[in-house]
Parts: sequence; C-alpha cells; structure tokens
Amino acid sequence: MSALGVIESGVVGAVEAEARRSAKDVKDAEFEAYMAARQSSLLRTAYLLTGERHSAEDLVQTALAKLYLSWDKVRRREHLDGYVRKILVNENNSLWRLAWRRKEFTTGEVPEHGSVTDQHDHGERSALWEFVQTLPRRQRAVIVLRYYEDLSEAEIAEILGISVGTVKSQASRALAAMRQRVHTQPMLAKDREEER
Repeated sequence: MSALGVIESGVVGAVEAEARRSAKDVKDAEFEAYMAARQSSLLRTAYLLTGERHSAEDLVQTALAKLYLSWDKVRRREHLDGYVRKILVNENNSLWRLAWRRKEFTTGEVPEHGSVTDQHDHGERSALWEFVQTLPRRQRAVIVLRYYEDLSEAEIAEILGISVGTVKSQASRALAAMRQRVHTQPMLAKDREEER
C-alpha cells in the first residue's frame, strides 16, 4: 500500500469514527430530552403499579435502560410512551412472578401524597388506593392505565398484550370489586350516603 493509500484510509477511518461519535451524541441528546420530559410521569405510573417508591424507581430505571438499548430500533417516536409503559408493565409482572416463586409479598404502607388534601375526601382516596393495591396484577394494571394514565381500552390492550374485551372484563371485575368494597367499608359507605 502506498503512502497515499495509508493516509486516505486513515482519513476515512477518522471521518467514520467522527460520524459514529456524532450519531451517538445525537442519540444521547434525544434520549436525555425524552427522559427529562417523561421521567416524572413514568415514575408515577411505576408507583401506581408497584405501590412502593423504591420499587417504582427501580422499575423506571430498568425500563429506561431497556429503552436506551433499543433506542435506534424504535422507529416511531410518537409511540415511545406506549412502548415504555409496556416495558414497565412487563417488568413489573416479571418481578411479581419472581416474588411469587420466592413467596415474597410486599406489605408496605402507602405514603401520604402531598400536603393539600381534599376537604371532602375523609380518607376515601386513601382507602380506595389501598384497595387498588390488593387487586390482582392484571386488574391493577388495567385500572392504573385506564384511570390514572387515562389511556383508551385499545391502548391498554396493546400495552398489556391482551384483547380489548379482556381489558373491558378486567376493568369491570376490578370496578365491581371496588363497588363491593365501598358498600362493606363503613367510612366509604357513610360518605356515599352523605352524598345522596
């Protein structure tokens, strides 16, 4: 190889290396912007799924790590939220399965949210939240995604990998159980009677 060939290959190699560095910088900047904009929302969803702040933080960290690894493969950026929610739900389900195999169950108390309380609440929100935590995994995921994330039944079906009919039946069962709980818990039943 001539001296000119060596120089040309060195220049081409340097240009290719710079292009790879530049593409990685763009990828990192895009990912950081997405993460900064959506991290608190993802943390809220993860908390609603897990019921524990530390578990939620771990779940979000895992989901974001998986997203970063597949960032180049995710072609439709407008569907990133759904993609990440699916990772959150799947990872949470995996953790539940692992805990079940180990016979580990969480028993932590739900922390108080914020300092401003609704004067008409009287613990109703807290009691309902505690009950949501006792729902089966799939029902809880449907309730969280439907009523906390305000997703459509079709979006929930896609995220959970189930049919729209299953989403509807799981929501119906969860809501029926919650209605039953309202009638059996004195505080909640009393509040409902006062509203009538």
